[in-house]
Formats: sequence, structure tokens, C-alpha cells
Amino acid sequence: MEEKKKSSFSGSIGFVLAAAGSAVGLGNIWRFPYLAAKDGGGIFLLVYIVLAFTFGFVLLTTDIAIGRRTKQSAMNAFGTISKKWKPLGIFTFFVPAIIMTYYAVIGGWIIKYITVYFTGSGHKAASDGYFSAFITSDVAPIVFMLIFLAITSVIVYCGVEKGIEKFSKYIMPGLLVTVVIIAIFSLTLSHTDDNGTTRTGIDGFLVYIIPNFEGMTVSKFFGVIMDAMGQLFYSLSVAMGIMITYGSYVKDDVNLNKSIRNIEIFDTLAAFLAGLMIIPAVYVFMGKEGMAEGGPSLMFVSLPKVFEEMGVMGTVLGAVFFIMVLFAALTSSVSILETIVANCMEKFNKTRKQVSLFMAVIYAVAAIIICLGYNVFYFNITLPNGSAAQLLDVMDYVSNYVMMPIVSLLTCILIGWIVKPKFIVDEIEKNGVMFKRKTLYSVMVKFVAPVMLFVLFLMSLGLF
Repeated sequence: MEEKKKSSFSGSIGFVLAAAGSAVGLGNIWRFPYLAAKDGGGIFLLVYIVLAFTFGFVLLTTDIAIGRRTKQSAMNAFGTISKKWKPLGIFTFFVPAIIMTYYAVIGGWIIKYITVYFTGSGHKAASDGYFSAFITSDVAPIVFMLIFLAITSVIVYCGVEKGIEKFSKYIMPGLLVTVVIIAIFSLTLSHTDDNGTTRTGIDGFLVYIIPNFEGMTVSKFFGVIMDAMGQLFYSLSVAMGIMITYGSYVKDDVNLNKSIRNIEIFDTLAAFLAGLMIIPAVYVFMGKEGMAEGGPSLMFVSLPKVFEEMGVMGTVLGAVFFIMVLFAALTSSVSILETIVANCMEKFNKTRKQVSLFMAVIYAVAAIIICLGYNVFYFNITLPNGSAAQLLDVMDYVSNYVMMPIVSLLTCILIGWIVKPKFIVDEIEKNGVMFKRKTLYSVMVKFVAPVMLFVLFLMSLGLF
């Protein structure tokens, strides 16, 4: 199939920007700041950075190297390594397949909030119950979801070099600049509440970066480690076949060691800036209590209230912020859909255009069902980890908290114990490239990462 064979990134820059774009998604924006605030600020930051360049490095390196060495997407890559392990590829495929059912729904919420701020109605978004009223309505969430899905599908339809790479080259620098501008502005904020207490952006910054050991126990510190590990799955787009797929598009003359290091740095910087952008602003207007919310509540409930407190500037900043969030969501959704499309192209021997159009229809139907999970198909259950959940939350839990740790655990066992770490090391060292962290990689993938992943899986099930 000629079209499939020609799919590749033009060079290392295109690959790094596309991979970093996949990594810099909603997880960095609405989950990282919340965890940093919850887990002692600087303590979480320090743990996260250490894990990013050890644990995260191992998972990222493994996925990308598997992709380039096999030249296959996840569904076929594991079978290429060992026929007995082909089921792992199929299992991996279902992670992005599930995530895509609800990611477009959240993308639609973001577009809705962009329209709210661009029409000068930011005060409505700040009102109590606005978000709940929107997501439980019958038509609006579906319309905005379809717009987001259409944009994602068009980019994937255009292919790797003309679609994904070109999109990432324009969007990622703009995304980073926007995040930096908003982060700097957050540091300049100041607010005096009704009881005369004045809080500044610098105060919020110190809350963010200075380790808070108050009440810290061995058990709580272990919890910080597990939170940081879980966040790395969101941040690095590992364990869902995305980096395997992107790795399969990387040419053999690209220095993988350098590219992986750049992705690590870019993603860690983006995560840090997301916290710098959000935590000082929320702290200034809502105190530490306002930082207790994570996930959708942080972005769609707490932050609009912060923007409302800023007056006219808040309307402008709200519009800029949600455009930035849209770019971050799109870079991730494109990588998720691309992984699904690439796997199906290989499996069914169809062209990119055929598969892209078919998947757009499939996910339009699936995402409509998720939208209706807040009204027609509404239910409320308690998940094994203790959190309340509706349909979207259940899909997120199954894909992110159950399947992803299993995929990574089995991948580490395959590489560490079956084919041996040299399988990956040789790919990284192709063309005489120096792989200075190969000893760290070998020890981590064989011994440390499997244990950490198993514990994380038990925690996800509420058993640890």
C-alpha cells in the first residue's frame, strides 16, 4: 500500500513537535496544577521531575523505539517482536479507541467556552450551575463536539507530513508562547478579599514551588509518588500506542536519543508552566480552598470565576486561555485519532482517506452517546478508587486507570525479560548515537518500572 509506506515525519523537528503536541494535552492543564496544589507544591514538582527523567523516560523510550524498529503501529508492532505477544498490541489499540469516544466531547466543551468569551458573556460562565446546565442540555454539547471532531478528522485525513506535522509546527510554538504570557500575567495579579486579606500572584507562585512538608508522612509521600506516576501517563501519551505509531514514522537517520530528551524537556516545561499559569491566579482570588478542584471543575467552573474577578481583562484572558486549551486538546486528539487510523490502515489494508472518514462517522456516533450520558443515559456510580462517575468518567477510568498501567507493565516485562533491553538500546544507538542512560534504562525497565506499575494498578483498583 503505497500511501502507508510514504507516511513519515520530514525530520526530527517535525517528530518532536508532533510528539510533544500529543503529550501537552488536557492532562497537563487541568490535572497537573491540581495535583501540585494537593501534594505539597514543590514536593510534587521535585518528585515529578525526577520520575519524568527516569520512569517516564523508560516508558517513552520503549514506545518510540518499538515503533521505529518494527515500522508498525501498536496493533502489529508487538506481534512483530514476538508472535506470542500479538494480543498485547490489540489490547493497546483499545486504549486510544476508548479515549477518543470522550475526548471530542471535552473538546466541544472548550469550543463552547471560546464562543462564550468571544461574545462577551464570560460572566455567564462564572455563574453557579452554568457548566452543569450546558453539559446536561440536549443539543448544544453534541453540536460543539461535532465541530471539534471535524477539525481533528480533517487534520488526520491530510496525513502525517501535510496534516499532523504541519499543524504541530504552527500550533506548538504559538501554544508555548501563549502559556508563557498567561503565566507571567498570573504573577502580576493582586486581590484583597472582604476580610482585608491581600493575596498576590507571587504568593501563589511560592505556594506552587516551595515544598510544603506540613502533615507529610511516609504514606502521604508514597501517595505523591503514585500521583506523579499517574500524571506521567497523561503527560507523555505512553501506553496507548501513540508513541509507537509516531515512532514508526521516524526515519532511521534521526537521533532518537536527542529527540526523546527534547520531548521530555518540552513536556516537563509545559506541565510546569500550566501550573504557573493556573495556580497563582486561582490562589489570588480563591485562596488555597479554590485549588482543591481538579479535572473539568478546575477549568470550566473555578477558572471562569477567576476571570470574572478580573473584570474586562478577564474576558480577554478567558478567550485567550480557552483558545490555548483548544490547541492543546487538538494536538492530543489528533495523535489519538491518528493512532486508531494508522492501526486500521494496516489491519484492513485501506487508504488513509477511507479509514479517516469511516472513523469520523464511528466516533461521531460514539461521542453522541457520551454526550447523552449527562441526560438520556445518566447514571451515577462509585468507582473502585472511590470517585463518583457518569458515563464519561467510566470510560476515562477504564482506559487511563486500568488499561494503561496494564499495557505498560506487560510492555516492560516483554522488553525487560523476554527480548531483553538490548532490543531497545540497539535501536537508540543506531548510526553510532551515544545512549548515556542505557544502564539506567536497562535497570528501570527490568526491575523498577514493573514494580511501580503493579502498585499503581492496585491503587487504581482501590486495593492498595
